[in-house]
Amino acid sequence: MNKAFVKEGDGQDDDEELSPALRLPPGSKNYMTRRGYDALRVELDQLVRIERPKLVETVAWAAGNGDRSENGDYIYGKKRLREIDRRIRFLIKRIESADVVDPERQENVDQVFFGATVTITDIDSGEEQTWQIVGVDEANASDGRISWISPLARALLKVRVGETVRFMSPAGPREIEVSEVRYI
Repeated sequence: MNKAFVKEGDGQDDDEELSPALRLPPGSKNYMTRRGYDALRVELDQLVRIERPKLVETVAWAAGNGDRSENGDYIYGKKRLREIDRRIRFLIKRIESADVVDPERQENVDQVFFGATVTITDIDSGEEQTWQIVGVDEANASDGRISWISPLARALLKVRVGETVRFMSPAGPREIEVSEVRYI
């Protein structure tokens, strides 16, 4: 099919393809920790310096083998190249919009702000959990890191040790008490 009739994105709507958990609220800053910022820089560097050049070489080799319509290396390579280019554009936009926050510079260490590691106790079950509030790109619940735009993190912001908070979690209403706040 002629390329003129194929709708390929121009990269302007990359955020619309993201899951809701990764989308930043309109008009908000892209807060992240130094660790999250460095991880994005490492991924971008890996894609630009290593993966993309290797793939371009493979696609060029495959293109030189003749008929491109049935050439799996060429077809897959071009598709993968578009995916890498899309990811590179996304990473560049995220890095450029990043507002790196150093949790260790926080002055109110007894209050919850971005970057805090918070230990909470569920009032009903007595279960204790520890979470670090981080940027949307570095959140990973299995590692104990939640996004600052998550319902729990929003409920915890500006709360002090010993205070109780009620909030609506995806599982329903919860009441928790802040046991400890650390900035590490």
